[in-house]
Amino acid sequence: MATVGDVMTSNPIVAQVPGSRQEVLRIMVQHNLTGLPVVRRSDGSLAGMITRQDIFDRPEEEQAAMIMQREHPSISPKASVEEAAKILVEGTMRHLPVVEGKRLVGILTPTDLLCIVEKRNIDLPVEKVIRSPCVPIFQEAPLAVANVTLKVSKSSALPVLDEHGRLTGIITDRDIFNKSYVDGADAATAMGFGEDEDHWSWDGLRNVMNLWYEVSKIELPGLPIKDIMVRDPTTVFKKTAISEAARIMRKNDFGQLPVRDNKDRLLAMIYDHDIISVLIKE
Repeated sequence: MATVGDVMTSNPIVAQVPGSRQEVLRIMVQHNLTGLPVVRRSDGSLAGMITRQDIFDRPEEEQAAMIMQREHPSISPKASVEEAAKILVEGTMRHLPVVEGKRLVGILTPTDLLCIVEKRNIDLPVEKVIRSPCVPIFQEAPLAVANVTLKVSKSSALPVLDEHGRLTGIITDRDIFNKSYVDGADAATAMGFGEDEDHWSWDGLRNVMNLWYEVSKIELPGLPIKDIMVRDPTTVFKKTAISEAARIMRKNDFGQLPVRDNKDRLLAMIYDHDIISVLIKE
């Protein structure tokens, strides 16, 4: 039986407390991460978890200890992948710290469990496990509307439709800040990254760009979604097997896939959490 230790990422990048939001952001940008386990500087024991969303939710807070989730669940490397899937799915979590005693030894994400679903050749159709909401948006809507819709709906991606209701694309918050009209150096400086630092990457910076807009109160350009969305996204049919959907997600590093019906119309969105939920039901 597969265990958490078999699929986790060992020796993960961490944040420390006491520490500042600035230090956490710098680590996220340097390593292109959206969440970090937090350990105590004194003894290295697990103190909590801090994610990009936690920082977005408290844009004025400066101390990492005030932003992080203190009671965040953790799991043993000896635990089963089924137990891990249950915690991730029921808590709608993207990061699960792995500990031995109080010592952090790894991190587990839904992506890590996709390979388990893939290898088990589960032929249950995806339509049987869809549980996440689907929030479509019109392709002519401006970026600011997409940004608010993502935030209010707590969705990580929106399927984009044309005037005929046909799927034409998909958009995520990263896509919104994926254009060169944002000056990377200005954004880095605004968030406290020195111009002489060569450690931050543009990919990593995009992961936290939303925070810069939130704090700076800068309005997004009035571009329509269709100008920056991912066009002709990969989709799955509602009868596609769960293991095949897991393979597509893992191979392409997707967190979600639009689902089509018999008439090739948008039916739903299926997320990695939906896929790994099948491990709980086995």
